[in-house]
Amino acid sequence: MSYVSEVLQDLIKKNPNEPEFHQAATEVLESLEPIVEANPVYQKMGILERLTEPDRIVMFRVPWVDDSGKIQVNKGYRIQFNNSIGPYKGGLRLHPSVNLSILKFLGFEQVFKNSLTGLPIGGAKGGSNFDPKGKSDREVMAFCQSFMTELFKYIGKDTDVPAGDIGTGAREIGYMFGQYKRITGLYEGVLTGKGLTYGGSLARKEATGYGLIYLMNEMLAAHAMNFDGKRVLVSGSGNVAIYAAEKAAQYGAKVVAMCDSNGWIYDEAGVDLDAIKKIKEVERKRISEYLNYRPKAEYHTDGSIWDVPCDIALPCATQNELNLENAKTLIKNGCVAVGEGANMPTTPDAAHEFLKNNVLFAPGKAANAGGVATSALEMSQNSLRLSWSFEEVDARLKGIMVNIYKNIDAASEKYGFKDNFIVGANIAGFTKVADSMVAHGIV
Repeated sequence: MSYVSEVLQDLIKKNPNEPEFHQAATEVLESLEPIVEANPVYQKMGILERLTEPDRIVMFRVPWVDDSGKIQVNKGYRIQFNNSIGPYKGGLRLHPSVNLSILKFLGFEQVFKNSLTGLPIGGAKGGSNFDPKGKSDREVMAFCQSFMTELFKYIGKDTDVPAGDIGTGAREIGYMFGQYKRITGLYEGVLTGKGLTYGGSLARKEATGYGLIYLMNEMLAAHAMNFDGKRVLVSGSGNVAIYAAEKAAQYGAKVVAMCDSNGWIYDEAGVDLDAIKKIKEVERKRISEYLNYRPKAEYHTDGSIWDVPCDIALPCATQNELNLENAKTLIKNGCVAVGEGANMPTTPDAAHEFLKNNVLFAPGKAANAGGVATSALEMSQNSLRLSWSFEEVDARLKGIMVNIYKNIDAASEKYGFKDNFIVGANIAGFTKVADSMVAHGIV
């Protein structure tokens, strides 16, 4: 049995009932076999065993009082996975689906994603099974203050810098930052995704979506293609989806479909992003409201957004949303490229099907790294006590995403996996972290 197989077998045994974590670890470790075999020091130093075990997992209860006066209790988590190349960095997810397996998978992926940015940030993830949807501002504040009252002990500008994620937007970050400041007396860049009035960065909201398109555009250009005139499907309708659609349209693409958890819209004339922004960012309503703006569009609650013929597919909603059958349909309908705006939105068999059929595939740890890259740029601005213009941040973001593509392309070619950017991203992200761990000794 190979070293990689032994580590995976042991990992699954030690971490039962954690399918998302098993899936992420298997996908990464199996692709690392060539580089691990070529560098015996990694096995000697137990790099894979150490890399798949978080530095620490913090779990705690979060009690708060709802508007009816009833005491509610949620679970809170922070998983600090690896800080070999910098302070822990990763989002706080507030969603009923949050559990240990999902956060471990996200934290593990974050290690490689953060490494790929070229910036000095380690990997972490956290959150709670609290659902901010349908809650009043006072209830959200009560939860966030209670959550931070425990979390503050484990974070800091040079220790661990959490960020927003699903369910954690500007409102939630503001309440958490206020409580951290109140408890510690410190005004520091301990969170990213902050409001512009108190240390936030311009272009942060747009960063993940824009970054996805910057990397995709570079990948397409390297294969004699571009976005101009292409039909694009974008799943989701949050920040990532909206701003990926916006930048794709700026590059000449026509986004014809988007969705939320209730259903999906199809607009042959091209999705009206101003309407989507109003519905989702201002009114916070369901995407079905889109028909009030564009009556000729279609709204569906059955079938799949991936059934719509397209040239480029951008899954930007949640993990494992695009399965093997969806992949076969996309290929049959002429899709030439797929870019993951969400974390692990494509099932392993679907990703394999794309590669087998020569569909360009940009994995999430590379393609959606723009968000954390801009978060790290926010950290830099906070440390410098400066605020950069939108154009400056956007230019730095674009440069980072172009370099990520070049690095994953070079890594895939070097190890004989030309155009397999899953392997390329895993190897490129792993090398920097592993070499740092070797240099630090057994810690």
